[in-house]
Amino acid sequence: MLTSPFPLSILDLAPITRGETASESIAGSVALAQTAEEHGYLRVWYAEHHNMPSIASSATSVLIAHVGAKTSRIRLGAGGVMLPNHSPLTIAEQFGTLAAMYPGRIDLGLGRAPGSDQNTMYALRRDPTSADRFPQDVLELQAYLWGESRIQGVDAVPGKGSRVPLYILGSSLFGAKLAAALGLPYAFASHFAPQALEAAVATYRREFKPSVQQQEPYVIAGVNVLAADTTAAAREQLEAARRVRATSLFGRGQTFTDEQADQLLAQGAATHVDQMLTYTALGAPADVRAYLEDFRKVADADELITAHQSPTVEDRLRSVVLTAEAMQLEGPVTV
Repeated sequence: MLTSPFPLSILDLAPITRGETASESIAGSVALAQTAEEHGYLRVWYAEHHNMPSIASSATSVLIAHVGAKTSRIRLGAGGVMLPNHSPLTIAEQFGTLAAMYPGRIDLGLGRAPGSDQNTMYALRRDPTSADRFPQDVLELQAYLWGESRIQGVDAVPGKGSRVPLYILGSSLFGAKLAAALGLPYAFASHFAPQALEAAVATYRREFKPSVQQQEPYVIAGVNVLAADTTAAAREQLEAARRVRATSLFGRGQTFTDEQADQLLAQGAATHVDQMLTYTALGAPADVRAYLEDFRKVADADELITAHQSPTVEDRLRSVVLTAEAMQLEGPVTV
């Protein structure tokens, strides 16, 4: 029997769909993680976003803690925490706490984007120049987790000595170069920002310098997935996902009908939405497997992290299961 030639993981944005509450969204995230664990995915990551009515993962570490209590072995983490929104000590304490609760299961992906708009940045009390300190903040955070604090007399408790593995997230050459210079794994956001994928991965692999955490370069590439029992069903789900994306990006917080969302797409939103969905595995299981195998080669990735874009919890769970079956995942995967 063929088995997956590479690890497969999941990025869960904890979507709040039309007519759904945050509580229902979080329950769906628990079900998704449990399904992913049962079917052999390596990890589930959650992304920090703020002031977005359609996403329930703003308090990323809290969501990870909740899902961790409902699962037993799958790795959980941030994909990612937007470090400029926080002090390195705070994140070291949060993820050190998670590592103490769920030993050997916690990842910490780090990004430098705001994950919000200008007004939300103000509400977060974020310094507009904080992104400029991102490389130094990564090193400060890593030092807390390794028990080698860069600030005399200050330790992360919990966190000190936990050695929670760090991953640099990015969609440009900046993140690729930083991950290479620090000797950290690199996760590229090709599920929504596909333009620089090949150049960034090539740069990362070429410039990578081994570190205590990572001796060899390691690339995770994001890819959208809509797996269904039939191609027609998958395409129908794609159209629903395009409407959701258009409303989220251009709807200004309003609730749109399908007809209004279609008008947004027709008036120009489709160009942006479809570019974001450039890398999408769509169709019946065999089609999805073929696409993922080809995409992994294009991305030169060691691991794929899948963003299942089906608009309902039931369809997302079905997509997760069908993809696992297509890739012949067999129990928990380790790297």
